Amino acid sequence: MFSEIAIRVEGLSKRYQIYDQPHDRLKQFVLPRLRRVLGKPSRQYFREFWALKDLSFEIKRGETVGIIGRNGSGKSTLLQMICGTLNPTEGSIWTNGRIAALLELGSGFNPDFTGRENVYLNAAVLGLKQDEVNDCFDDIAAFADIGHFLEQPVKSYSSGMVVRLAFAVQAMINPDIFVVDEALAVGDEKFQRKCFARLEELKSTGTSILFVSHSAANIIELCERALLLDHGSRIMYGAAPQAVRAYQKLLYAPKGEYEGLIEGFREADHARSGSEGGAEMPPSQQSSSCEEVKQTEGATFDAGLVPETTTVYPCQGAQIKSIAFFDEQDRKVNVLQPGETYQLEIAGTFEQDLRGVYFGIHIRNVSGAVVTGQRFPEDGIYTEPVRAGTDFRVRFVFVMNLIQGAYFAGGGVWSIDEPTCAHRILDAAMFRVASTGKQKSFGYVDLAAGEPSMILAPTVIFAES
Repeated sequence: MFSEIAIRVEGLSKRYQIYDQPHDRLKQFVLPRLRRVLGKPSRQYFREFWALKDLSFEIKRGETVGIIGRNGSGKSTLLQMICGTLNPTEGSIWTNGRIAALLELGSGFNPDFTGRENVYLNAAVLGLKQDEVNDCFDDIAAFADIGHFLEQPVKSYSSGMVVRLAFAVQAMINPDIFVVDEALAVGDEKFQRKCFARLEELKSTGTSILFVSHSAANIIELCERALLLDHGSRIMYGAAPQAVRAYQKLLYAPKGEYEGLIEGFREADHARSGSEGGAEMPPSQQSSSCEEVKQTEGATFDAGLVPETTTVYPCQGAQIKSIAFFDEQDRKVNVLQPGETYQLEIAGTFEQDLRGVYFGIHIRNVSGAVVTGQRFPEDGIYTEPVRAGTDFRVRFVFVMNLIQGAYFAGGGVWSIDEPTCAHRILDAAMFRVASTGKQKSFGYVDLAAGEPSMILAPTVIFAES
């Protein structure tokens, strides 16, 4: 059983002592001992701050787990304790295998050493012998791709070059556990794609990956599960799309509803982990099965296409009442034919006077990754101020050129006023793109059909009720 577990965390807590004034540190070092000698009750001269509190979870071999949460939620502290650079105050961490970590930018590098020397230094810290480093050095140099700078001191590197070399060292030694903090955000898009491809290779060979990112798309695309933290506590540990949706909902929640949402997510997480094995249903099984998708091939509306992952944000100035697809005959549909023109409508009411209003839609696949989306008006442009009581109806017109399969659509209303998210609904509608027979494309977009699901002409209608 333990051979299948890469990381086990039980009751993990980390406490820091916060001193309001420098001399309080000296008081804490001397006075408690003196008070005990004099028989007086003990007193502490610091405030306790718990960066993590009673955290427990497991990660299996070959599993990729995302760690998400607001700034200060304890993500980096957790990674540092897993890597052994911080000791826990309470609880335990058990790891199985060699750990490689890409944490703070340039951590572990000696700025006066050359890139080559730092490669050997880092590899030695990870437990590799010189012969092993010699065998993989060319792969490391090729992946980093920093040319003659490999022979120059690291202090002369740009931040992008530092992260290139750091990732190359950690990723090319084939670790059993690979820990990645948000350092990848420094690299350019080409290098990021290269890194994610390497992560997929490591994953396929059985490496367990812990990945911290504020990018919902990266978490959903790369990770099977995600751990949501808030103020050092576990809020949810489950399927990545579910955890990301919960995280996004917390980000936009009003102060009065925040604690209620936290408790609701915790209760759901506890119930899920307490069920048989605590197993999560894979994202691909959370929508209709293949048999359900095929049974109404010729229909334009299938009543069985009902999303189970709908997430409704709080109303903070507007209320979306419906999100639905319509064909050219203005019929409500959810079985769409490739190459045909459709409209995705968002309708609702403004509950407050708002300035700088704009609308947006998204289409996601069954794993939760955003396939496409659109904003109206375009970036930097907004509608005229709207008054409370005004109804709105926005229609995004597009040609459906997605590959056959099931998808989910949602949308929202935003404003330049605080809070910016007036209302938003994720996965409000489920739809299916029908089959046209033999497929010429794969992935999500049929490039052979023409424009890849591009929005043609959004229209908006306001009417005061």
